[in-house]
Amino acid sequence: MSRKISRASCLMEHRVPITAYASIVGKEESEGPLGRYFDESSDDAYFGRDTWEQGEAELLHKTVKLAVKKAGISERDLDYVVAGDLLNQCVSSTYGINGLDVPYIGIYSACSTVAEGLMLGAMLTDSGLSQNLIVSTSSHFAAAERQFRFPLHYGGVRTPTAQWTCTASGAVIISAEDSPLDCADAPVIKAVTTGKIVDYGVVDASNMGAAMAPAAADTIKTFFSDTKMKPTDFDAIVTGDLGRVGTKLLHKLLEADNIDISAVHEDCGSLIFDDNVQDVHAGGSGAGCSASVLCAYFLPKLKKRELKNILFCATGALMSTTVSQQGSSIPCICHAVHISAV
Repeated sequence: MSRKISRASCLMEHRVPITAYASIVGKEESEGPLGRYFDESSDDAYFGRDTWEQGEAELLHKTVKLAVKKAGISERDLDYVVAGDLLNQCVSSTYGINGLDVPYIGIYSACSTVAEGLMLGAMLTDSGLSQNLIVSTSSHFAAAERQFRFPLHYGGVRTPTAQWTCTASGAVIISAEDSPLDCADAPVIKAVTTGKIVDYGVVDASNMGAAMAPAAADTIKTFFSDTKMKPTDFDAIVTGDLGRVGTKLLHKLLEADNIDISAVHEDCGSLIFDDNVQDVHAGGSGAGCSASVLCAYFLPKLKKRELKNILFCATGALMSTTVSQQGSSIPCICHAVHISAV
């Protein structure tokens, strides 16, 4: 069973391998710097369905099915599906896994949902309650715009600090160390830190990077304090989707506590698009952003031993359209997952 070392952090007692993973993205994401790494992409924003929301559900469904196929198992071999997205009532996840006939744990942590899923999945597996489970998240540019901002046809002008919600999904299969799946070269989850809600009083929903950076700083500091590790122990410290604005603020906040991650820091929202070519303003965001980049880019590098240790810290803004329109500040969270190739 996982060994709790603080209020927030715990270490895995057993090897918790990530045995398979998959990523599927939309047209803009496939045209970015990481385009060649994703398993599949689609030029059809509807993914063959009638609405954007149905399209996102289909995107998540296809990604889950692909991860299961890559693992060489069937849905019946899964003990749980742990999934979430950005839409109200997590409908993309609900409709996306509808019909799979697998016990479902629906979660919501905004853009940090995949890290929360990995954390919960690792704990379930390490405790012996699961042999194989899958964690998946998704987001969709048009569906998110319809819910959180303006209908696309409205033509609202995006501010320079705004980020582009990725049309993307990632899925990760977590297995027990005695699973019949091949775990020999699989990256393993070694430790997790559960984030706290951090609210710096930011009210601008178009400046998610500034809102989320303090939560990322808090969780990263907590992880290092609890585990006695340091930035130089990692080949990469990967944040979810702070973008350009949030990345600069994160570095300043950590430097104030004498923590320098600049040499190893990578941000999924900054990696997924080319700012010089693609007009995404401050970078990418969305629950599918960090999930797809993790599955397409970082996990394969761990499997090939091109990276040995990463600290994956996805970030999320825990607000709704209603409270934002009422002028409330944006509470944020970040969960950290230590993934290792050794």
